[in-house]
Amino acid sequence: MTDISPGPLSIGAIRAAALEGREPPPLKAVERLSSYRWFVVGTVCIGACMGQIDASMTQVLLPRLEEEFGARLSSVSWVAVAYLLAMASFAPIFGRLADMFGRKLLYTAGFVVFIVGSGLCGYAPNLPCLILFRVMQAVGGALITSNSVAVIVTIMGPEERGRGLGLQSAAQAIGLGAGPAIGGLILDTLGWQWVFWINVPLGLAGALLGWFVLPRSGSLPARERFDWHGAILIAPALTALVAVLNEAHAWGPTSPGVLLCLLIGIGCVVLFGRAERRTKAPLLDLGLLGKPAFLLGNAANFVSYAALFGVFFLVPFALVRIYDDTALAAGLRLSSLPVILGLVAPVGGMLYDRVGPRLPTCCGMLICIAGLGMLYFWLDGSADRLPLVTLSLAVIGAGQGLFISPNSSAIMSAAPSTETGQAGSVLNVVRLLGISTGIAAGSALLAISLGRSSGSTLGLPAAQLVSASRDVILLLVCFSAMAAAISLVRPAAAVKAKAVRP
Repeated sequence: MTDISPGPLSIGAIRAAALEGREPPPLKAVERLSSYRWFVVGTVCIGACMGQIDASMTQVLLPRLEEEFGARLSSVSWVAVAYLLAMASFAPIFGRLADMFGRKLLYTAGFVVFIVGSGLCGYAPNLPCLILFRVMQAVGGALITSNSVAVIVTIMGPEERGRGLGLQSAAQAIGLGAGPAIGGLILDTLGWQWVFWINVPLGLAGALLGWFVLPRSGSLPARERFDWHGAILIAPALTALVAVLNEAHAWGPTSPGVLLCLLIGIGCVVLFGRAERRTKAPLLDLGLLGKPAFLLGNAANFVSYAALFGVFFLVPFALVRIYDDTALAAGLRLSSLPVILGLVAPVGGMLYDRVGPRLPTCCGMLICIAGLGMLYFWLDGSADRLPLVTLSLAVIGAGQGLFISPNSSAIMSAAPSTETGQAGSVLNVVRLLGISTGIAAGSALLAISLGRSSGSTLGLPAAQLVSASRDVILLLVCFSAMAAAISLVRPAAAVKAKAVRP
């Protein structure tokens, strides 16, 4: 029998249930197969692909939601931003809870929550309800994301771990590339609600496979502490600060709402930092940021993803409003970016192994700046320039593909081997914050440049939309230039360590 002390009764009871075998074993017929580990990897890939499809489909959906709900840009952007903030807030929490209570139950539960959230999104009667249901969807996504890598690492031996994680990355790239085209096709044929309802059959397949295929969690630690203070503070800290960026134009930079959000955000960040330094088991080990290579890598990670998803936010509005593209045509053009990104990413990984992170990351961002420059000049409202607009998106994708893999590898290699999990959590939170910032900043600047108090892109002349879009592109150039500069000044020791690796 498992001894449960009276103090942490609820935690002890849940842990005892996991230890006593409440997680179901995989089907014997599947577990006995010599290729069983690859069935596990394939199951995890369903969640990886589904999450990226949903994230990229949403960007194509935003212009339609602006019409459906008659909402301002800052409000519509919360459909994407709220999901990302919830993911950033809950992913480290669920990663920690999975270490304490077992991964299989939480991973499978993630699909169930994601399915319910997706179904409710399709039935949302108004924009606030849709944003609320997107947060529920994100809770499910965080449960899946925070456990997927650990499941693969556990089931695969050291000699095959890279192949397993590579397949997961390939599934994510496929989802990111297919999402805009699938979203555009759905919008043109079935209606916006089906952008969310399509997740239901995928989620059901993932939940059933997770229940019957995934192995039980290994032995769980007898006693683990959970950082409740950090868990309570992280969500309001991130949400309040992004709200300032997203709503400053709509509410006014000196409005009580913006000032209150700013105070709440700063206060929660200070309290969160203090709580993480004091606890023995932090959600995020902020001490890692004291390492220059880790800090600079994450700073570059932040601004590079802000630039990438600023493009994902802007381009659907530009294609639909300026060029009168259908949702499907806009989605197909936008897909050129993630497709090229996925094709070039392995090249970035090989260059990292040969020369370290500085050269490929800096060159990648310079290529991205070149692609944004091409987009700035070719996005002029002329129909005969549309193929060149698509080409510029592909160039941006090539630059990002060359950057992302070496930068992520450099971040992880800068952390001690005993803190790989914590380093991965920090990396993912920073990435999601960068994405949120790119969308929020792009939305705010587009609304300011349009000069409309309503913050709407509807019913405007093409020339005005082109001018406002170019302002946003210049902001994204600044983000990319910051990433290039940071990459150029990486500590030389980090490069040498990788360059001499056998």
